[in-house]
This record gives sequence, C-alpha cells and structure tokens, in this order.
Amino acid sequence: MREVAFIKQNKAKWLEFELAIFGKSKKNPDEMASLYIHLVNDLSYAQTYYPKSKTVIYLNYLASQVFQKIYKTKRTERNRLRYFFETEVPLLLYQYKRYLVYAFALFFATVAMGVVSARYDADFVRLILGDGYVNMTLENIKEGNPVAVYKSGSNWGSFIGITLNNLYVGTKCFMYGILGGVGTFYIFLQNSLMLGAFQYFFYQQGVFWESVRGIWIHGAMEIFAIVIEATAGFILGASILFPKTYSRMNSFKIGFKHGLKIFLSTFPFTISAGFLEGFITRYSIDMENWLSSLIILGTLFAITYYYLIYPFVVHQKTQAARG
Repeated sequence: MREVAFIKQNKAKWLEFELAIFGKSKKNPDEMASLYIHLVNDLSYAQTYYPKSKTVIYLNYLASQVFQKIYKTKRTERNRLRYFFETEVPLLLYQYKRYLVYAFALFFATVAMGVVSARYDADFVRLILGDGYVNMTLENIKEGNPVAVYKSGSNWGSFIGITLNNLYVGTKCFMYGILGGVGTFYIFLQNSLMLGAFQYFFYQQGVFWESVRGIWIHGAMEIFAIVIEATAGFILGASILFPKTYSRMNSFKIGFKHGLKIFLSTFPFTISAGFLEGFITRYSIDMENWLSSLIILGTLFAITYYYLIYPFVVHQKTQAARG
C-alpha cells in the first residue's frame, strides 16, 4: 500500500487517538489499552514499509503518549507529584534531549564570549555589571573577602529575595520562548555573558579560586537550572516555528505543556540554590576547602544526574516495561 493511501485510510482513527491523548475525548483504561495496540500495529507497518517517513515519527509519538496515559492510570495510587518528578519529566527530557544539547552548547559558547570580551575590552565588565557593583567588589577584594556581597542582608531576607529573583529570571527564560525562541536566547545571552565576564574579572584580580569557592556553592544549581529553563523556552519556540505534522496551534499547545513541565521541574533546584546563597555562601571564605568543594561537587552531581543521566535510566525502564 502506498503511504498516501495508508495515511488516508487511518487518518480518522489517528485523530481520534489525539483527542483521547490530550483529554478532549474520555477513554477508560481498557479503551486506552486497545488504542495502544492499534497504534503499535500501525507503527510496525509504517516502520516496515515507510521507515524514513514522517509518519513513523508521528505514530511513534502517539504510541509513546498513549503508553504514558496507560502507565499513569495504572499508578493512580501513587503520589502525583512523585510521579511528575520520577517519571514524567525524565521522559520529556529524554524526548527533547536534542534541545538540552543545544542549550548547553549555547551556554558554553556564550560564557566563552563573556570571558573573551572581558579579556580584550577593559570596560566590558563595567558595562555588564555596572560601575557600582565592580567598585564594591574591588573594595571587598582589598579587604580580603571577594564574595563579601553575599553577606549583605539577613539570611532569610537574602534567601527569599534571591529565590524570587531567580524564579522571575527563569520564568522569563521560558515564557519568552513564545517569541520563536529569540526572547529566550536574549535572556540566556545576558546571563551567560555576565557569568563569563564576572568569573574572568575575579581571575584578573588574582582571586579566582576564592570566587569559585563562594559563587559556585549556590551557582552550580542556579546556573544549571537557567540552562534547563532555556531548554524549555527553546522547546516552546520550536513548537511555533516547526509544527511538523500538527497544526501550528496544536504544536504550540504541546510545546507549551511539555516546556512548562520541564520549567517547573527546576523549582526545587532554584529554591535550593537560593537557600545556599542566603545561608551558606556568606560563610564560604571561612570554610575549609574540602567542605566548599564537597558542597559544589555534591550539588553539581545532583542536578547533573537528574537532568542528564536519569532520563536515560527512566527511558530504559519504560522500554523494558513495554516488553
């Protein structure tokens, strides 16, 4: 059978599947299981006769969504929040792993741009950070504590203020994806350039290690979370620019829902980073090297494992469960 005829023959059925998947048509668990069997059969046929077509991609996506519906229904007794973090988000991260790669590549490239700009333009750091902040930091360096800025304010006041600001930046990073990803890129670029210039500034002043010990106690999770938030923004932008087999509106709805879930998953890490910045970073200058290094490496490992390793673990388990 020609692919066009295959699509025409099954189009109405697949549209019914879409309605069931996205909650516009209610199906009980048995009906969802039946849908899954039909989809797998259609997918197998398409993989055999049209292996390189968009039909295979489309059917594979539908089958994975139906499976997730069944998987969630079978586990209704489990805590919804736990399922969200343990299964739903990791599967989305695996699905959009290409966007993670793009976001990290862009992050390292733009941080490098910040470093190079600070190295070859003496005024760049002041342009990015402002004269007041640079002058204050220079005074702190003279007084022997390059990261004394983190001692300003109370513990709780700093924690709440910093966390709210980081959540605000993360929200912009995601929501500005609605501008086709350009808005996300702009926010991301600002923060990455600032980070590169900031760290090179400390290197120029001969206090690079002291700055690392302080900044990255909270920065490991804070900066990593921004990269993930940018990933969510790029997913949203791509859903508008590249709808594939969906209408642009349906593609946008899917991209927004998936991007939002990935964005929301960063909240525990952003809040944890705010807590560390408000309560721990201020004491970094007095810490033993091993302790500050342990905190930095521990927090970096935790967020790296969740976003870059755990999704592959969950995907493998899901594949095994499909049998």
